[in-house]
Amino acid sequence: MIPFLDLSAQYRTLGPELEAAVVATLRSGSYVLGEAVERFEARFAAFCGTDHAVAVSSGTAALHLALLAGDVGPGDEVITVPMTFVATVAAIVYAGATPVFVDIDPETWTMDPDRLEAAITPRTRAVMPVHLHGRLADMAAIRAVADRHGLLVIEDAAQAHGAERGGVRAGAFGDMGCFSFYPGKNLGACGEGGAITTDRADLADLLRSLRDWGQEGRYNHVRHGFNYRMEGVQGAALGVKLGRVDAWNDARRRIADLYHAGLAGEIERPAGPLGPDHAAHVYAIRLRGRDAARERLAAAGIATGIHYPRPVHLQPAYAGLGHGRGAFPISEALADETLSLPLYPELPPDAAAEVVAAVNLLAPRAAIAAE
Repeated sequence: MIPFLDLSAQYRTLGPELEAAVVATLRSGSYVLGEAVERFEARFAAFCGTDHAVAVSSGTAALHLALLAGDVGPGDEVITVPMTFVATVAAIVYAGATPVFVDIDPETWTMDPDRLEAAITPRTRAVMPVHLHGRLADMAAIRAVADRHGLLVIEDAAQAHGAERGGVRAGAFGDMGCFSFYPGKNLGACGEGGAITTDRADLADLLRSLRDWGQEGRYNHVRHGFNYRMEGVQGAALGVKLGRVDAWNDARRRIADLYHAGLAGEIERPAGPLGPDHAAHVYAIRLRGRDAARERLAAAGIATGIHYPRPVHLQPAYAGLGHGRGAFPISEALADETLSLPLYPELPPDAAAEVVAAVNLLAPRAAIAAE
């Protein structure tokens, strides 16, 4: 069986170093925030090329706090895309604001800047582009529109650790960048974790207060806050892994390049070969009869994923936003047709070649079955 993701393979290369860092943190007695988290924050800010990084308990917490720190709340609108994990939109709702969707670009699968300006209203407060699958959105164009209208830009960079364009990395294009360290991410914790990056000291200070019950000094609660603190063990684990992210991303891109070069027939591949502006978190292809192809691949011993099978505007929980099928056709088509292939740094090249052969064999049959 070729797994979609194998975290145990990563552990086999890092086990002793990871265990030593975690045990040292346990022995220190510093279990919430503390020195291990502070060291990681400093290193992650340097990695992203920002002045500050504020570690929190999850990527969702990062999105939520970034919106609150940006003074987004009831009566405000935040523009984002429907082709994303639900947390992007949930965080906007948590802040009391209204999500407003624009469709994605058909080639990059990220926010279409040409649709952005038409979605802006007097209530628009922020824009939240998503670096889907690890590919950077067109931040220059998005930022230009946002700046013309005085809008906050918050990057959902949960899948894009280390992606860069023009020497600028994910998390450094917007006013704030939000990351998830869920275990399967390019930089994953041994559990949950997240971070917000920014160059603004005032935002960083506010974020640190908001993550820790709104405190400024012990038991001095100056604002409503949250228990969104990162655990010390997660900071220690992330500190071990951070120095390997660039090498891991290079390995991911090499596997993606093998897929790009080998796949053929009825299969639409992501625009590539993938460059530094794509962290290769996911390698998703498009093909007709996706579900039938996925079943046949599973029968052949190849695990796959779908990112994501239903856009957020069609999720039952968000029916109240008033969008039906057909509202965002590019996102909907992507949801119906994409299939994510196995991709992790330790995936052997012969396993990637086996995936290519199986997909090339089965995809045409799936396309015929769909007619």
